[in-house]
Amino acid sequence: MSSAATTERYSGTAIALHWLLALALIGSFMVGVYMVDLPVSPQRLKLYNWHKWAGICILALSGLRLLWRLTHRPPADVAMPAWQRQSAHAVHILLYLLFFAVPLAGWAYSSAAGFPIVVFGVLPLPDFVAPSKELAEAIKPAHKILVFTMALLVLAHVAAALKHHFVDGDGLLERMRPGRR
Repeated sequence: MSSAATTERYSGTAIALHWLLALALIGSFMVGVYMVDLPVSPQRLKLYNWHKWAGICILALSGLRLLWRLTHRPPADVAMPAWQRQSAHAVHILLYLLFFAVPLAGWAYSSAAGFPIVVFGVLPLPDFVAPSKELAEAIKPAHKILVFTMALLVLAHVAAALKHHFVDGDGLLERMRPGRR
């Protein structure tokens, strides 16, 4: 029997939260990279609003995902060298921190710049920080650094999962694959 056939899987809820958050992060990243170089226009303003809404949704999904993870035991680790297990745990911890830090930095930047967030055009959020041009100028590059740090960690996470699937054949990727068990 192959290791893939005996590998324990994550719960359906954990899998759904993982992939929903992954899609939200990718979409928000792509919109963010695209929108920053657009000239000031209604289209740019619309994309900024969508990006902010995505950030707030990512923040909420991250909270749900963390709550789920803290209250539900994950499957046992697959067999791998200790350095790989330690690296995987470190990357997961950093990703969870960034799931919160990136949208909170974005919210802080928007607040400091004097642009309120009104989720889906109907739910106004309070300012995360007081408006301040100087603070906005300090937060903007921090948000960008956090975003690209998260993007690099996501790429490392994906590369490691693909390595485990195609090189090691240890069933690790099957644990988080959507679909039937």
